[in-house]
Amino acid sequence: MARQTFQEQMGTLREDVLYMSEVVLERLRMGLDALEQKDRELAQEVIDGDDEVNQLYLDLEQDCIDLIALQQPVASDLRFIASSFKIITDLERIADLATNLGQYTLSASRDMFPEVDIQEIGSFTMEMVEDAMDAYADNDADATFEISERDDELDALCERASSLVVRDLIETEVDDATSEKEVEKLMQDVSRLLLTIRDLERVGDHAVNISARTLYMVENDDTLIY
Repeated sequence: MARQTFQEQMGTLREDVLYMSEVVLERLRMGLDALEQKDRELAQEVIDGDDEVNQLYLDLEQDCIDLIALQQPVASDLRFIASSFKIITDLERIADLATNLGQYTLSASRDMFPEVDIQEIGSFTMEMVEDAMDAYADNDADATFEISERDDELDALCERASSLVVRDLIETEVDDATSEKEVEKLMQDVSRLLLTIRDLERVGDHAVNISARTLYMVENDDTLIY
């Protein structure tokens, strides 16, 4: 009976981790939409919603601690709990990056650079996280390698976007008629967009981390962790 109860608690933990991922991905989508549409109200909603994610993280952290302390799991059960704990840490960090998108939206003074497709990069990273969580849900070790390999493609997308931003800055005409204030705004927007690209690249890194922990959880294989 005790074993059955333990397995039910493990099942609940998995479901709660998956729920947290759904909340975090929704925040990320909202952050991307706010940035694209310069929607300040939506941006503020993303920022305010970070408290909910933080509370989810703390609740699940406590669940993991309780399971280890009270049930003293070993082998695959212990790997599942430890991996779940690491995964909620990655999810919490992704939520922080989504909050950054909201803050960038509130401080932006111009439209996005026309040649930089932030939505494309954002959708790519979201798909990586979604697939990583599917692998966790399904104990799919094979999928973890495929997700990890996609990180190189994401890095190339981000590098190309950063190059476009820098090129746009170089080609922008700044003459004597351009005020110092206008130049300062331009520099701030360039910096903000480069930070946006960097943050989305980090989301992809967290998806790889989730995949690595899932592989370790399923097959006791630390290949992707290091």
